[in-house]
Amino acid sequence: MSTGSGADSAPAPNTHDETLTKRYKRHKQHQQHKQHKGTTGMFSSLKIRNYRLFATGAVISNTGTWMSRITQDWLVLDLTGSAAAVGITTALQFLPMLLFGLYGGVIADRYPKRTLLLFSQAALGLCGVALAALTLSGHIQVWHVYLIAFLLGMVTVVDNPARQSFVSEMVGPDQLRNAVSLNSANFQSARLIGPAVAGVLITTVGSGWAFMLNGLSFLAPLAGLLLMRQSEMHKVERAPRGKGQLREGLRYVKGRPELIWPIVLVGFVGTFGFNFPIWLSAFADGVFHGGAGLYSFFNILMAAGSLAGALLSARRRSSRLRMLVAAAMAFGLLQITASFSPALWLFALLLVPIGMLGLTVNITANTSVQMATDPAMRGRVMSLYMMVFAGGTPVGAPILGWVTDTYGARVGFATGGVISLLAGIGVAIVLARLGGLRLKVDLRRGRQHVAFVPKVPKALEEGAVRPKELATVA
Repeated sequence: MSTGSGADSAPAPNTHDETLTKRYKRHKQHQQHKQHKGTTGMFSSLKIRNYRLFATGAVISNTGTWMSRITQDWLVLDLTGSAAAVGITTALQFLPMLLFGLYGGVIADRYPKRTLLLFSQAALGLCGVALAALTLSGHIQVWHVYLIAFLLGMVTVVDNPARQSFVSEMVGPDQLRNAVSLNSANFQSARLIGPAVAGVLITTVGSGWAFMLNGLSFLAPLAGLLLMRQSEMHKVERAPRGKGQLREGLRYVKGRPELIWPIVLVGFVGTFGFNFPIWLSAFADGVFHGGAGLYSFFNILMAAGSLAGALLSARRRSSRLRMLVAAAMAFGLLQITASFSPALWLFALLLVPIGMLGLTVNITANTSVQMATDPAMRGRVMSLYMMVFAGGTPVGAPILGWVTDTYGARVGFATGGVISLLAGIGVAIVLARLGGLRLKVDLRRGRQHVAFVPKVPKALEEGAVRPKELATVA
């Protein structure tokens, strides 16, 4: 819909009242667009009412989700005594994303995202209540946890791409980066609270009540979705039902290096570098001989770093691929360093920057991919992003769980760090070649010490692929 000076020049409707109503709506939307476009700051997207409702509900349900995650990991470890079993649980929760993730993106592009989220959030809450009932009744077995983890994953197949792409409908393109960063800050704020509450509940009243509170926490996002004003949404054309939509999405990504290589990088990092339930539970139990409280403490430290990373990302106005690859390499290097930390205090201290860099990788990749994608394709592209990022867990979690059980927590943690580091280096080399860039090192004071700069113009002419686009986002 046009909001420029010619917006009122359209043919008049049949009635005078209808004309006034439409003009009022156009004027209101134009004023909102001008207000939000010029708004900057760390929390600027929270000035939008619909997003504020979304964020409020999310922080409550995210707190419940983190309570459930910590409790679930510790419950499986308590039932089996095996880090590999924790890995299997994680793998089952993300296996549906690997198998069906792309179809979830097609559904997210085809149907109203708010309606999809109402159903998916209700289903996630029911899964939490079911796990609570089994645990509180004393009938819980490890296969029950496996089954509910898989069901959660099935719901997430639709929930994730719908939720990711719904953000742009609430805030519009001008506030998208800020809103994505605040979503991550929201999630990490809950990660600070959830593990601490879970640790208290596990040691006092038992795991079942943590699961129950998680299930009930989904009432908050459901209320937020119902209270949203449809008239204030940024309209996005939905993809019509038709054949070949899945292949269309894959072809769209394949022809764009600025999309495919960030997705490849987060695929490696997500598959092998984000297996923290395996490593932190193994370090808490087997290396430093603590209990559920120490495991919760490790998660709180990771969350503190992740929250800092999310807030710093919210302050940045652009997403650069150089930031993505640098953060991925530093993330892997710090994991390797932490894996061989001789003392508990040093290991705990390193978890904070590891969390910060991990979130920087995730947010930078997420926003750069969303901003480079046509709105009509965003659900399918984000489903591919989440399928690669989270769907790789069923591959990586059992492998690294076996490595951790066989060779110890230190070797398992270091393995994930090495793969993340090598992936960052590899993608940096590929992007530099495609964009006609070279690495420049300048050690003089007051200069940027390390940077990617264009090669000689001849290199750009001879075969750099889409150098203009890549140079812009690099």
